[in-house]
Amino acid sequence: MKTQFEIEFLLKTSPRVLEDKLMTPSGLGEWFADKVNANGNIYEFFWNGSSEKAELQLIKPSSKIRFKWLNDEEPDYFFELGIKIDTLTNIVALNIIDFAEEDDLEDSKLVWEKNVQDLIRLLGAELT
Repeated sequence: MKTQFEIEFLLKTSPRVLEDKLMTPSGLGEWFADKVNANGNIYEFFWNGSSEKAELQLIKPSSKIRFKWLNDEEPDYFFELGIKIDTLTNIVALNIIDFAEEDDLEDSKLVWEKNVQDLIRLLGAELT
């Protein structure tokens, strides 16, 4: 049984630029995976010579994108990348929802943190 977890990163960046990096195969291929191909709603993510496929379950422009790994038999597990903007401060929040086995929870969070650090460098952004 996997546990859902959520991580939020407050960024000084343009929401439009962040959206491109989260919601397009080429953008995801710049920080999340080595390469990403899309064929309809099926995305293939490549890392170090291996690949995994995920189904695009939801996309709301300027808001969020959700995928379900095809090799995960549990229908309720997914990962989601979301964008929230504080209208008063214009601070952009990157919100990540994912699932991990209890024993792998901290490692999964560390992987996301490393990936987001790569994204921040790519964007020339800063954490707030």
